Amino acid sequence: MFKITHEYDLAHKHLQLTLVDSSPCTTPKNTILFHIAHLFEIQGKVKIAKEKYENLLKDKTSSSSLKGEIFRQLGWIYHSHDSLGDKHQRVPLAIQFLQRANDADQYSNGQTLYLLGRCYASIGKVHDAFIAYRNSVEKSEGNADTWCSIGVLYQQQNQPMDALQAYICAVQLDKCHSAAWANLGILYENSLQARDAYACYLNSQAGLNSKGIGEEIVAIKLPKSNSSGIGMNPHLTQRINFLQSHLANAPMPSVTSQRRQLLAAIEEAWNLPISAEMSSRQQQTPQQARVSNQPFQKGYSAPGAGPQGPPPPYPSPSGNSGKRLKLESDQRSCSNSSPSVSMLTQQQINLMNHLQANAATLTQPQQNLLRQLQLQHSIMEQHLRNQGQAKPPGSGATPVGVRTASFGTAGTSMNAKGFSSGNLTAPSSSFLQNQTSDMDVEAELKDLLSQKDLATTLAENLLKHFGSDDIEDVKEEPASSSPTASGDIDNKLSRTGAAASSNTLSLGPFSPSNIGDEFNSSPEAKKPDKTDDSVLFVKSEPPWDFETLQSNGKKTKIEYNIDMSAETIIQLCKTESINGDINVSITSDTGPPPCPPEPPAVKLTHQQLIPPTPSVYLDNKKHAFSPQLQEFCLKHPIAVIRGLASALKLDLGLFSTKTLVEANPDHSVEVRTQMQQPSDENWDPQTGKKVWACISHRSHTTIARYAQYQASSFKESLKEEKDKPQLGAGLSDSDSKDSSSCGGGKRRKGTSSSSMCQSSIAKTFKDHRTLKFGTNVDLSDDRKWRPQLQELMKLPAFARVVSAANMLSHVGHVILGMNTVQLYMKVPGSRTPGHQENNNFCSININIGPGDCEWFAVPDSYWGAICKLCEQNQINYLHGSWWPVLDDLYKANIPVYRFQQRPGDLVWVNAGCVHWVQAVGWCNNIAWNVGPLTARQYHLAIERYEWNKLQSFKSIVPMLHLSWNLARNIKVSDKKLFELIKNCLLRTLIKCCRMLEFVKSRGIEVKFHGRGKNEASHYCGQCEIEVFNVLFIREQEKKHVVHCIDCARKQSSNLEGFVCLEEYKMHELCEVYNNFILHNNSMLTNPDSFRLT
Repeated sequence: MFKITHEYDLAHKHLQLTLVDSSPCTTPKNTILFHIAHLFEIQGKVKIAKEKYENLLKDKTSSSSLKGEIFRQLGWIYHSHDSLGDKHQRVPLAIQFLQRANDADQYSNGQTLYLLGRCYASIGKVHDAFIAYRNSVEKSEGNADTWCSIGVLYQQQNQPMDALQAYICAVQLDKCHSAAWANLGILYENSLQARDAYACYLNSQAGLNSKGIGEEIVAIKLPKSNSSGIGMNPHLTQRINFLQSHLANAPMPSVTSQRRQLLAAIEEAWNLPISAEMSSRQQQTPQQARVSNQPFQKGYSAPGAGPQGPPPPYPSPSGNSGKRLKLESDQRSCSNSSPSVSMLTQQQINLMNHLQANAATLTQPQQNLLRQLQLQHSIMEQHLRNQGQAKPPGSGATPVGVRTASFGTAGTSMNAKGFSSGNLTAPSSSFLQNQTSDMDVEAELKDLLSQKDLATTLAENLLKHFGSDDIEDVKEEPASSSPTASGDIDNKLSRTGAAASSNTLSLGPFSPSNIGDEFNSSPEAKKPDKTDDSVLFVKSEPPWDFETLQSNGKKTKIEYNIDMSAETIIQLCKTESINGDINVSITSDTGPPPCPPEPPAVKLTHQQLIPPTPSVYLDNKKHAFSPQLQEFCLKHPIAVIRGLASALKLDLGLFSTKTLVEANPDHSVEVRTQMQQPSDENWDPQTGKKVWACISHRSHTTIARYAQYQASSFKESLKEEKDKPQLGAGLSDSDSKDSSSCGGGKRRKGTSSSSMCQSSIAKTFKDHRTLKFGTNVDLSDDRKWRPQLQELMKLPAFARVVSAANMLSHVGHVILGMNTVQLYMKVPGSRTPGHQENNNFCSININIGPGDCEWFAVPDSYWGAICKLCEQNQINYLHGSWWPVLDDLYKANIPVYRFQQRPGDLVWVNAGCVHWVQAVGWCNNIAWNVGPLTARQYHLAIERYEWNKLQSFKSIVPMLHLSWNLARNIKVSDKKLFELIKNCLLRTLIKCCRMLEFVKSRGIEVKFHGRGKNEASHYCGQCEIEVFNVLFIREQEKKHVVHCIDCARKQSSNLEGFVCLEEYKMHELCEVYNNFILHNNSMLTNPDSFRLT
C-alpha cells in the first residue's frame, strides 16, 4: 500500500521488518527480497536494484517463476537505463535476459514477450518484434499495452490503417488507456484530421484524470529522452488548446472532405468489423469470476475492459447528441462497475444474425465466433427471462472482466483487415484455432478465469498473502502451479520499472495506463459474491467449562497506580507469569489507541473563519520580561510579538547573509527546489487545478553559494522592476497588519519592494519558474556561532533556546533544530509546507529580514480535520508535503489565522498548532522549539508520541528519556503535570521490569552498559521507536544495531544471537521514581526547584 501511494521509504521499512521477522509467513524470504529489489527499481536506484536481482539469482531455492521474473526485470533494466552502458551493449543483454525469463517461466501471462517485442522494436528488428507481440497476445490477449505497441510499429512502418486498427483495439480493451488515445491523436493529426485528433487528445487527458493522475506525473515517470517523437507529448494540453482554437474558426466538414480522409473517422473506426469481432469475444468472460480475481480492485475499468459504446465525441455544439456520447460520460465509464451478467450490444446481435445467415460460407474463426455469440446470447436471454423482461435491450454495458483480443483476421465476408505488412505473415490466434466445440469454449473460459488480472499490484498480492485465516473458509485455489507468491506478481512488475521508447507514450511500465493501476489500486478488499461453492463452516466445539477456565486461566490482572512505591511495583511484576505480554502503553492499557480528534462541532461564521491574529507590541525591555507576556502566548494557538528586537536591542545583523558568509562560508545548507506561486494558492501547473501536494526536491550547497543565489535573485528582480513602467513611486512604510512589504521597516535604496515582490511572484508563477529555499542551516556549534548564540541569551527565559523552564533543555543531548537554533535563508516564494512541530512542542521563529514572511495557522483542535483532508487528497499527514487550499479549509469549517511577520517580529507557535509559511521578500529566519512546563504541553507531546508509533513515524523527542530526566531535575506543583509524568514513569518501570524478567527466563545474561555524558537516546534500528534502558544489540552489516524487544523477538523468539545491555540499574530508577513527588507552591522557593544537569 505504501508503494501505491509512493511512500517508498515506508514501503522499504515495512518490507525490511517482514524480512527480519522470524514468525511464520506465507511469503518466502526470496520473494520479499524480490519486492525490495523492485522497490529500489521504481525509485530509480537502478544499480542497487540490479545488484539485488543478481544476488537473488544465486539463491538455489528460488522457484522457476521467480527466476523468470528476476530475468525479466533485469532485461528491462538493461533496456531502459542508459546508466548501465551503451545501447548497443545493453539491448543484446536485455534480449538475452528476457529470453531466459521466457524459458524459465513458460506459463507467464505474456508480459515477458511483450517486453521482448519492445526490445526488438527499439533496435529496428520489426519482424522479431511482431513475432514477440503475436506470442504475447496469444498468452494474454487483453493487454492494451501490447496493441498500442503494435500500433506504434505499424505507424513507424508507414501503415496508418493497420496502426489505426491496433490503437482501436487498445482503447476498446481499456477506454482509459491514455497512451493509446494520445498515439491515435498523433496518427490523426499526421493525417490532417484535426477533429479526430482533438477528440483523441481529449480522451487521453480524460484517461489520466479518471485515474487520479496528471501529465506531470507521467512526465516524471518517463525518461527525459522520450519526450519527443511519436508518443508521449509533454505538451498535450497545448495541443488540445491549439486544435480547439483551430477548429473553432474552421468550417464544418463537408461530405466531400470526409471522403478524402486518409483514415476512417474515430466513430467509424470504432465500429470496424475487426473491432466488433474483438468486442463480441470479450463479452464471454463472466463478470463474477472476474471480480473474484480482483478482490482489491477499485471500481474503474481495468486494462482489458472492453468497449462500452462508441468513444467520446468531438465536443462540438453541432454534434449529433443521439449518436455521440459526452466526454463526461466516458470519464464515468472508467469508474463505474458493470452488471454481473454481460449484455450483448445491438451491434453484436446484428453481427450474430449476419453470421447465422451466412453459416455455410464461414471460416473456422468465424464459426468459433458465432458459437461464442450464441452462447453469450443464450445466457443473456436466460437472465432476462429470470427478470421478467420480454426481450434483450438494444445495447448493454460491457463487463469489467474483459480480457480477450486477437491478431486473428476475420473472413472476407467481414471486410476485416488482417495485421500483416511487408514480409510479415499474418499471424493467427491460437485462441480461435483451439476452439472447436462448446466444451473447448468452456475450457478456454475456465483457463482465462484462472489468470491473474493485469491490474493486480504487488501491494495487493502482499495483502492476499497476509490475509487472516482465523475462520475456516472454503477458498478457490489459484490455478498457478508456482509454490511461491512470485507468480502473483507476474503481471505487474515489468510495467513499473520500464522506460518508454522514444516514439511512444505507453510503451513502458510507467505508461499512463500502468501508472493509473499503481495510483488507483485499493487496499480495501471487495468481497466476491458468495455462491454455493463457497460455504462458511463454523467449528463445532464442546461447551466451555467456565469454572475450569477460571481456576486454570490467567490470574486477575494487577491494577497498578502512581501511589505505589517502586519496590511494590517491581515485586508485583515479578509475581506475574512470564507469558510474553511485555508491551505497555505509556498512556493507558484500557483506553482506545490515539487517533486524530474530531473538530469542534460549532458552526463558524465568515468572520470566525478568518480570526484576527493575537499580537502584542513591545515598547521596552520590562514588557518583554513580564509574566503576562508568557501567559498571553500560552493562551493563544499562535501569537506575534512585534518590536521585540528593538525592545531588547537584539543585533539581528549577526544573522544576516553577509555576516554568515564572513563567519562560515563553507557551512552546509540544505536546499529545497520549489515552484514559485502566490502565497494563498497552490496550483498544479499541468492540470490548472488547485491541489494540496507541495512538491520540492532536496539538494545541498554552502552558505557562500546560496548567498550568491540570494543576491543574484534580488538583482534579477530589481532589473525586471526597473525595466517596467514605474508604479506607485511613493509606497508607505506603514506598520499595518496587511502590509506586504518585502523589505520590512527599511526598504532598499531605489526599490519599491512590495510591488517588486508581488510582480516577481506573479511573473514566475506564470512562467512556472522555480526557486531555491535554503533550509535547516545548523547553528548548534558554539565554536562556530558563539556571537549569534550569545545574542539570543537576551531573550526572556520562556523563549530562550536553553532554560531550566524549557522541557527540551532537560533531554540531556542535542536534538538538531529543536533544542538548537536553525537558520532559514529565503527568496520570495520560499515555502515551509504545512505541519505540526515535532511531538507538538511549541516553537519560536524570529524574522531577521530585510523582507517579510506570510504565516497561515490553524488551532490544534482542528488538526484531525486537516489530517482527514490530507487523506482525501492522497497525501500522508506526517510524511507528506502539503500546502492547504484555503477554500477547502473554509468549507470544512476550519478557521485560519493569516498574518505577516516583519523583521524583528517573534512568532510564538503554541503546542499542536498547524501552520505553514511563505516568504514575501528576501529574508532570513531563525527558529527553535521550546517546551513550557505545563500539563497541556506534556500531554500533547505524549499523545503524539503514541500516535507516531501507530503511524510508523519516528518521534524526534525521546519522551521516555525526557520524562525520567524531568523527574530527576524538576520539582512540580501542578498536580495534572505531576500525574502525567508520574504515570509515564510508572508504566516505563513496569515494562523495564517485565523485559528483564523475560530475558532472564530465556537464559540471557544482562550486561550493565551505563550511559555516557550527553549520549543520545537510542532508537530501534528496525521500527525507529525509542528504546529505553534495556537494549538488544545484534550485529548487522558489520554494525552493532539496537533493537527494541518486539523486533528482537521477531528475529528470534528466544533472543538467540542478541546481547542484552542495561543503561540504568533498577534500584536507580526506583530511587528516581520514589523521589518524584508533588510539591506545594510554598516549597518551590528554593533556587534548585529547576536545575539543569
